[in-house]
Amino acid sequence: MRYLVILEGTQPATPPPAELMAGIMKLGEEATRAGVMLDNAGLAPSAAGARVTVGGGSGLQVTDGPFAESKEMISYALYDTRTKADVVEWTSRFMALHHELWPGWEGEARVLKVMGPEDFAPPS
Repeated sequence: MRYLVILEGTQPATPPPAELMAGIMKLGEEATRAGVMLDNAGLAPSAAGARVTVGGGSGLQVTDGPFAESKEMISYALYDTRTKADVVEWTSRFMALHHELWPGWEGEARVLKVMGPEDFAPPS
């Protein structure tokens, strides 16, 4: 099953510590060797993006970033694991690195299942 993990956090004035980045690279290599990480990348701040919405009778609306939320989406990872527990374990290891190697940093990771053919009833 595929899962998308999105990291959200506050954007501190300082860049991530080198030890954290080294730990993230090592964990990513391990997940890739295990055959569970399909893709991952950092995300630019919301100032570089846009939001497209529809609703409220106003039709389509495009709003350029930055957005007012206090947390920014920082990165994503796409995993293919046997179970939700497996991807939660990989994500927990990733978040533990942040906790251990970047004192004071706060954030969260959302684990979202990517729907596949197994999620839909077979055609009648």
